[in-house]
Amino acid sequence: MIKYFIKPALAAAIIPALAIAVPAAAQVNGMAVTEPAVAVASSQALQTGFQQIATTYAAQITQRDQLSAQRNQLLQTLDTNNDGQVDEAEQAVLTPDNPTVVQINTLDDQINAAQAPIQLAQAYVVSQVGQQYGAAVQQVITDRSIQVMLSPEAVVFATDGMDVTQFVVTALNARVPSVTVTPPAGWQPNQAIVNLYQQVQQVFAIARQQQAAGANGAAAPATEGR
Repeated sequence: MIKYFIKPALAAAIIPALAIAVPAAAQVNGMAVTEPAVAVASSQALQTGFQQIATTYAAQITQRDQLSAQRNQLLQTLDTNNDGQVDEAEQAVLTPDNPTVVQINTLDDQINAAQAPIQLAQAYVVSQVGQQYGAAVQQVITDRSIQVMLSPEAVVFATDGMDVTQFVVTALNARVPSVTVTPPAGWQPNQAIVNLYQQVQQVFAIARQQQAAGANGAAAPATEGR
């Protein structure tokens, strides 16, 4: 497999604020549901930590973005049918020693090298907030006399009133007012932290998509009359 077809996961340099609307009666018949990744991503400590990382690694982020732009330009040269992607037919004619493929693979290595310290620092922040997630959930369970707490994967249907994620965020903010953004020497995340980190990144990606869709929707009326 030619590795350039797997795009590297790039974290956002600026973390959007996540707004979670939770009804006042966020519990139904003693049952509630919470979104772990949303709660962790929405915590003030994590968002502040990610912003600090963006400042600390500003040079690496700029380098990463420039390399990514170069990579995208090279990929476009392989998109012979101009459909916005390199499909199987276009891949079939490529060989590992193809000059463009070699350049893209080299850029992938450079992007990953620039991104590695950023992701490690972000994963460390996620680990610090994630360590308190269980205690925060237990606090909400106790405070709100919840009898059954469910994860989203276990729920087929739930009313809005069952979501207690914002209460978990509040508990997390109290338990983790701040985090350290520099991992100890030799620190590496375990698989559970990696999974949570990836889920947090998905939360941010969805938030950015929603913001972009909202911005496009707001701009549409202004452009229709042109």
